[in-house]
Amino acid sequence: MTFTAPLNTDLLLSEAQKEQLYIKLVEQLNKDFTLANEPVDFAIEITPINLKLGVQDKIYNLIQHKFAEYLNLLYIIDVPEKDIKALNGSDIAELAEQVAFLVLKREWQKVWFRNRY
Repeated sequence: MTFTAPLNTDLLLSEAQKEQLYIKLVEQLNKDFTLANEPVDFAIEITPINLKLGVQDKIYNLIQHKFAEYLNLLYIIDVPEKDIKALNGSDIAELAEQVAFLVLKREWQKVWFRNRY
């Protein structure tokens, strides 16, 4: 079975729940944000919508106020550089939403693979 990335954040989070890996996804996010010295401390019982908004908010604040830390976070999570470069950065709120999806997608990929192999 090959990994197929969901098309958007909502589909990704519902797939994580269906696969019963949602808690692992939250733990992976907490772990990688902490590794980047930008702890988020999401509770494992956080709702998918609050998780999505929390990641978006954190990324928005990093882009606005701590750009070097934002780049470090993307590096630690291992978000593909070509995916980031393909985004339109003219609207920061929209950019934060798109980057949050890329972060969640990469974290989901890690959790999914770890569960399978």
